[in-house]
Amino acid sequence: MLIGHLVYLILLKWIFPPVTLTQIGSLMAGDGLKRDYVSIEDIDKDMRLAVIAAEDQLFPDHNGFDWKSIQKAMAYNKRKPGRVRGASTLSQQTAKNVFLWQGRSWFRKGLEIYFTFMIELIWGKQRILEMYLNVAEMGRGIYGVEAASMAYYGKHANRLSEKEAAQIAACLPNPKKYTVKPLSKYVAARSRWVVRQMHNLAPDPDVQRVMGKK
Repeated sequence: MLIGHLVYLILLKWIFPPVTLTQIGSLMAGDGLKRDYVSIEDIDKDMRLAVIAAEDQLFPDHNGFDWKSIQKAMAYNKRKPGRVRGASTLSQQTAKNVFLWQGRSWFRKGLEIYFTFMIELIWGKQRILEMYLNVAEMGRGIYGVEAASMAYYGKHANRLSEKEAAQIAACLPNPKKYTVKPLSKYVAARSRWVVRQMHNLAPDPDVQRVMGKK
């Protein structure tokens, strides 16, 4: 069992998962499954930058965990137990989306920590970003930026504009609630913030390094 999952984890450094538990859940819930895996070179650089700007601006610098944000989230959740604030990095989200199921439990969180550590060690930042861009839910039953780009704008992910990339990234906290099409007020407002953050981050050489080449 241990050897089997390690082999699978290593294989995923080069291939995409046949299916994930989240995608199976989407099918069982009647949401369908739209996805089309593409390499990072076939994803517009603005889209790569947008998810970093929206979800994890320290992505190039941490080891998979943003400890300061985790401490802040724990303090917030202790003060307001009725509202749960997360502090997941892109690495943690990728580990959850590829290997685990949706939900909240200490057992699942423990597995998430383990898989986050392993993909940081074995895959590296650029592969983690590539995987995230292909497996993250970006609408009801829509997984990955290629499927999202086609569903929302009728074009491939390598042709997205800065504004379109920011709108897709803006829905990520809750893509079923914060819709890109029709454009929700939340996505419209947050996407403008994402664009500003993209402009701030773009000159950073570490950000450019993890995004990869055009």
